[in-house]
Amino acid sequence: MASAQHHIADPGGHAAVLSPAFAGEHAWCSEKMTLSTDLSDGVPLPRFFGDGGFRQAIDRYAETCGNSDRRAVVSMWSLYYFSTLSIPYVLARRLAAQELPVAFDGMTIALQENGLPRAFGVPHRGRNAEDRQDDAFDAIGPLLEEHLPEAVRKLTASGISAKLCWNNAAVYLDYVLRLTRPPDGPDLTVFVRGCLPDGGANPLCGSMRYVEEDGERVARRKICCLRYMLPGVPSCGKLCALPSQRNVQ
Repeated sequence: MASAQHHIADPGGHAAVLSPAFAGEHAWCSEKMTLSTDLSDGVPLPRFFGDGGFRQAIDRYAETCGNSDRRAVVSMWSLYYFSTLSIPYVLARRLAAQELPVAFDGMTIALQENGLPRAFGVPHRGRNAEDRQDDAFDAIGPLLEEHLPEAVRKLTASGISAKLCWNNAAVYLDYVLRLTRPPDGPDLTVFVRGCLPDGGANPLCGSMRYVEEDGERVARRKICCLRYMLPGVPSCGKLCALPSQRNVQ
């Protein structure tokens, strides 16, 4: 294995797949995260959130939602943002020992026609990084340090709470960390430890818990994402924080 400081070479060619992890059942990730140079309609994230691009995206998505409660619109938009960001990142880190460059200020974003996030662009292919698969903090460290806090700050400026934003991010981190955890790996501690490895407060603490229900171990979020306020959006089922919404079709 190359050292943690060894940068991954660009094989050249147009629109080459960003990570070896984006193959087989995970090939869809190649459409969600790519080099910024291959994302022709990508906009730098600081500019997107700073010059009205985010507000316009929410306006467009709100139209498709029947101009429902704007908090629910922004929350649902953020779910697409966090899934598009987090799942490819952790898959590359866990399956290919590749740490993609996800600093907020260095990335670009491209949108679907309806205003939802479609893909992210990164400035280069990152570096090789040894990863202890039993340490979730190790796997998501750069996301927690370099991207998510700033993204949450931008999203909360539109009227939803930071706790809701972090819970929306936690859902996908929980999913992909469990997906890539060794079969005999320990339970995740990233959602129960109050402190980060550097001693700072852990914003993910308490956002996810695991309960036994009908003989099944179920992941459940702490705060509802408000999707029930949007027409045509299905319930998230047993994951939902609200008992009244878990069996709604």
